[in-house]
Amino acid sequence: MKRSWARLGCPGARHQGVLILAMLMAACGPSATRMPIVEFPATDTALPVQATAVPQPTAGPITLWASPGLPAELLQLAGGITEIAGRPIAWVEDGASAEVRLEPNPERPLSRWIFAVVAQFPTLQDQLTRVELQELWQGQEDRPLYLTGATGLALTSTLGPASSDLELRSSPELLELTWSDRQALAIVPFETLEPSWKVLAIEGQSPIHKEFTGEQYPLAVDFGLSGNPELLEPIAAALGWPASNRDPGKLTTVLMTGVTALVRGTAYKMELYTPEYPAFEVGDWLRSADLTHISNEVSFYENCPPPDPFAATLRFCSSVVYLSLLEATDIDLVELTGNHLLDYGPQPMLYTLARYRDLGIQTFGGGADLTAAVQPALVEHNGNRLAFLGCNSAGPAGDWATEAGPGATPCADERLLQMVSELRDQGYLVIFTFQWPESNSPVPLPDQQAAFRRAIDAGAAIVNGSQAHRPQSMEFYDGGFVHYGLGNLFFDQMQSLGFRQEFLDRHVFYDGRHLSTELLTALLEDYAQPRPMSEAERTALLNEIFAVSGW
Repeated sequence: MKRSWARLGCPGARHQGVLILAMLMAACGPSATRMPIVEFPATDTALPVQATAVPQPTAGPITLWASPGLPAELLQLAGGITEIAGRPIAWVEDGASAEVRLEPNPERPLSRWIFAVVAQFPTLQDQLTRVELQELWQGQEDRPLYLTGATGLALTSTLGPASSDLELRSSPELLELTWSDRQALAIVPFETLEPSWKVLAIEGQSPIHKEFTGEQYPLAVDFGLSGNPELLEPIAAALGWPASNRDPGKLTTVLMTGVTALVRGTAYKMELYTPEYPAFEVGDWLRSADLTHISNEVSFYENCPPPDPFAATLRFCSSVVYLSLLEATDIDLVELTGNHLLDYGPQPMLYTLARYRDLGIQTFGGGADLTAAVQPALVEHNGNRLAFLGCNSAGPAGDWATEAGPGATPCADERLLQMVSELRDQGYLVIFTFQWPESNSPVPLPDQQAAFRRAIDAGAAIVNGSQAHRPQSMEFYDGGFVHYGLGNLFFDQMQSLGFRQEFLDRHVFYDGRHLSTELLTALLEDYAQPRPMSEAERTALLNEIFAVSGW
């Protein structure tokens, strides 16, 4: 049921009316400051003008006023209160006449709401300065800024008077509007983020980062109570408001990476320097995620020959010593869809599986036999249920697991997509990976696109191509995110810029859903060591991949 502004706002305001931002935020309270006129649509949450009658009250009602800038969740909780200590609740239209006001920037803060600046996903800009944010808010930047009326009212308490040029729309419209204009931005509550939005940090602070605290963040708004001091604590207890709309205990970050093969030139550099050498520049990215994935295509072998950076053979193994690289970077998940796992026979792979178990590393996409190979890796973290499945379509057939021997999971196994659907129905967010036949093009092969999309159709939230030695395009398809190829992570291919370019995809899950994806970019140096890209390098890669993605 729609709520009229008269029930929550100032006298004379109505459901379809034009609200004056300063009047809503100040004239309804103890003081008033004039601001430009901004149209705010009504919010969707209703509060009663008068509480349900309480038989024979022993005292007069407590008069409350709720700011129209309150988030819907807080309004709903407030609407459930009918009495405090035997006194009924009466909601009034005028904040100045209320004993207690529920409002932003209160005397008694109860809940901190986090908002985010977002743009369409294929946006080059990564962050804003505080000055740029303020200029946007005041209409000094020539680009659209969309938000809801409630968000506008709330942020006035921290950002000050807003421009009359703000684009005030209903929440369902914001995603489409930002995608209709590459320059458009929106400000939305954290919990309403969508993967097809890019979240812009503000001077390095981003609510999708694990280390985010909200302190000194300009889009953090406190909501709570103001008014009669004797009533604040009893009302606070009755409201039961959450501490925030961003609970770190509900957030999980997953870092997905491309090809790892600790062989040839990469292995030579590890011998020359240290086994941890490849991760010197990007190790913090790997360690910072709650769950970090690599697709290690080669088995560890106790009798592996010394690495030859000039070897022409494609028969690969990795020294057991190199396992320390996985330990140093806190790898949690190893994908086993690679096509060099059995280059030295089944025993090195079985030995590798045992060592992964010893290190507490989960595996998927392969196993000690076909039954084990098709099993997903299941992880529950901060209330988020995640399932990882993968398969090898590229072959060779001798690399595939059988009923009697180890290897990669063949994509032809009919159980895989059925398992995706079953896991989705059990409440898991499924990440599915493919080892597809390789292509030197950033554009996926037609059969590759069809197969990746079938995994989304089956219920996967994210689909990755783990085969690509150079980055490939990406898309949002039927509610899922598809990245056809991330490029290499730790591998020695320096022969062209495309082979040196790398994506590391950091996915953010919150309260049981995929909330956001952040694209990290690196460039391989010295045949072994990726480093974060410069701004110019990153811009060139993103422009290319966004273009071939049709964006």
